Amino acid sequence: MMKAPQDIIIRPIITEQSMDGLPNGKYTFQVAKDANKLEIKDAVEELFNVEVLKVNTVNCRGKQKRVGRFVGKTASYKKAVVTINTEPVNEKGTKKADRKKGTIEFFDGMY
Repeated sequence: MMKAPQDIIIRPIITEQSMDGLPNGKYTFQVAKDANKLEIKDAVEELFNVEVLKVNTVNCRGKQKRVGRFVGKTASYKKAVVTINTEPVNEKGTKKADRKKGTIEFFDGMY
């Protein structure tokens, strides 16, 4: 069964380290734990209308936290670092609205 792109890409991860990759076209997202690299690539291309060159994934373990004498654990998650083509893609015969962009607008004002 095909998953919707909104179910695969959960949220962007905004940290100092992830912001350092923006000028190089590297964007970091929290993704569904069962998503593979091809599903992540297709979801990012469909949601943000960009050309994805590479996808790197990391399974992040939850950390143990204490509040007084009570011990708990934060949730585990999967992180994907997606490298996009920073040059806008202009294919012959495509309408202007169908052309792939070189950035993801959500991140544009952050660096």
